[in-house]
Amino acid sequence: MNSRFSRRDFLKTGVTVGAATFSGRGRDLLAGPAQAAPSVSGALRVVSSGNGLRAAEKAMEILNKGGDPLEAVVAGVNIVEDDPNDMSVGYGGLPNEDGVVELDASVMYGPTHASGAVASIRNIKNPSKVAKLVMERTTHCLLVGKGALKFALAHGFKKENLLTDKAREAWLRWKEALSDRDNWLPAQIKKLPEDLQPVMMTHGTINCIAIDAQGRLAGVTTTSGLSWKIPGRVGDSPIIGAGLYVDNAVGAAGSTGLGEANIRTCASFQVVAFMGQGMSPEQACLKALEAIAEKAKLWPQALKLVNADGRPGFGLNFFALNKKGEFGGATMWSGAKYAVHDGRKSELKECAFLYKTKS
Repeated sequence: MNSRFSRRDFLKTGVTVGAATFSGRGRDLLAGPAQAAPSVSGALRVVSSGNGLRAAEKAMEILNKGGDPLEAVVAGVNIVEDDPNDMSVGYGGLPNEDGVVELDASVMYGPTHASGAVASIRNIKNPSKVAKLVMERTTHCLLVGKGALKFALAHGFKKENLLTDKAREAWLRWKEALSDRDNWLPAQIKKLPEDLQPVMMTHGTINCIAIDAQGRLAGVTTTSGLSWKIPGRVGDSPIIGAGLYVDNAVGAAGSTGLGEANIRTCASFQVVAFMGQGMSPEQACLKALEAIAEKAKLWPQALKLVNADGRPGFGLNFFALNKKGEFGGATMWSGAKYAVHDGRKSELKECAFLYKTKS
């Protein structure tokens, strides 16, 4: 189910994309069709990115009480959105180049194949909740910028300053180090505190997907996006088929990492399509990464996304869950982990990988 296998074994699979998935939009979005089949095992499963241990625990708590899987995963990621110490999601997230925190999120509900998303929304701590409302209360799939904020305020959300002192310090240090020919003086302290050094440039996100005993699948992806991005930049997290995709007949997949690489390949859709062709979740994640690595060789060198050896110079992770309750995760470069709750406990597991990170 989630065993490691080598790139050589992976390449032997040789399966191509071509699976079609269900489409359509129901009006009773959370009820789902009465004929929804139970999962093969009847088991509850929650899968999340490596920063999602607490999210998986919360989601499973709700599933164990008979709660809806979409309610469960959104409640799970809200914990991380609210956490100022996670500087890649929600409150405390690293800002754009102007020092403004802009958030993206999407949700998708398997039984009705409905989705909702927001992008470049400011001053709202929980974009995942707003994305869920877009799905439930509109005929749209995506609201952006000022329109997304206006929609959130109309539904009772409160404007908040999302830039914490810690994130502001990191942003100021970035500006000070940007050039020696501008009017920003270098910081008096030669280096950042240890806990800030790893976040000077990040692609941070949380994804969470789940299946309940009735076989209902759901997912959410939420992020503050690439740190120091050009204002208005949107990554893969709010794009259905890129940062998130759910097909209740097959499975669910989500992603973290360089969003642009994911958008160009509709990779989460690809992962679900591969599972529909019979691949395990882990195999499907690796196959999508292989396709991205091949396409990356075609991208202009100016993008700086390919190393001298022709391999991707960026990180990207996929997490997948199929209708049977089987799960897996894979990463472009070794070292990443993902969180899983199998109904007994929430734990981190090693992602399979396409390339081994040089030590």
